[in-house]
Amino acid sequence: MNRKDKRAAARAAYVFEGLDAKTIERRLRAPSRTLYRWRKEALLKGDDWDAARAAMRLSSRGEEILAANVLEDFVFLFTATMNDVKRSSLTPMQKVETLSKLSDAYGKTTAAVRRSNPALSKLAVAMEVLDLLADFVRRRAPQGAPALLQVLEPFGAELAAKLQ
Repeated sequence: MNRKDKRAAARAAYVFEGLDAKTIERRLRAPSRTLYRWRKEALLKGDDWDAARAAMRLSSRGEEILAANVLEDFVFLFTATMNDVKRSSLTPMQKVETLSKLSDAYGKTTAAVRRSNPALSKLAVAMEVLDLLADFVRRRAPQGAPALLQVLEPFGAELAAKLQ
């Protein structure tokens, strides 16, 4: 990816995906000082990344992204908490109560996200079907896995674009 494409990708990740500098830095392998410089240069040319990001959050598309980010953050915390509970010194009954509350919160959170973002729900189902297909091919017809992978990756991106 050339520098111009990286700059555009950094802006898109910051404005449209709401990613922080560290995440963008890892994704694009661009130092944070470079990202800061790009934002500053853009601002001098009238392109305020922060204002664009704020406008995006207020738009309906922003609501979809916010819902996706909330779900992603919740799943991360859910997984971390599950691991903590497994390793904890809680009694079995305390673990069951904690897991029950956590599962209830998970159900409520995912239901709220589905209601606020039907496209995300469709996309999640579609991606799960693709994962199941890939797993099926790996197990039942491993010789076809490389060809399937070659087609699935670009198809997954196209599918995501159509369902969002």
